[in-house]
Amino acid sequence: MDQPKIAAKRPAVMELKAGKYAYCTCGQSENQPFCDGRHAGSAFRPQVFEMAEDKTVAVCQCKHSKGAPFCDGTHAGLD
Repeated sequence: MDQPKIAAKRPAVMELKAGKYAYCTCGQSENQPFCDGRHAGSAFRPQVFEMAEDKTVAVCQCKHSKGAPFCDGTHAGLD
């Protein structure tokens, strides 16, 4: 699998608490937008990111955002 699976063509808008998170980059996780290990055996790895404070964010689920793990609107142009 060279390209990630598009998990959804909309961001997951959520309140994240301060702390570390593992963002799914393969699109296979059943715990979107977070990694559940389903990338095992592929070239994909989770993207670990840290929130310095509690904040409402839009997390990318199309897996094509240039600003991953956050949505940049790329999903609007995907087939």
